[in-house]
Amino acid sequence: MSFRAVNEKYLLPASQILMVLGIVALCQPWSLGLHSYGVTIILIGLIGFNVTSKIAPERAAETGATMHGEARQ
Repeated sequence: MSFRAVNEKYLLPASQILMVLGIVALCQPWSLGLHSYGVTIILIGLIGFNVTSKIAPERAAETGATMHGEARQ
């Protein structure tokens, strides 16, 4: 499995989930420690998303289309 495939399958969704968890951590009233790091968690997820979204997905060797099945334009 190439880095582009790992990025598309694991890293990109993980950064999106991390942003959502940061919002949840910021809005929950039970844990002061979790609340105080909520913005930091969101920023780490945002930076991770910005980095991983710039990496292009793999292309199929024969058709030139991306692995998503998008047609070449």
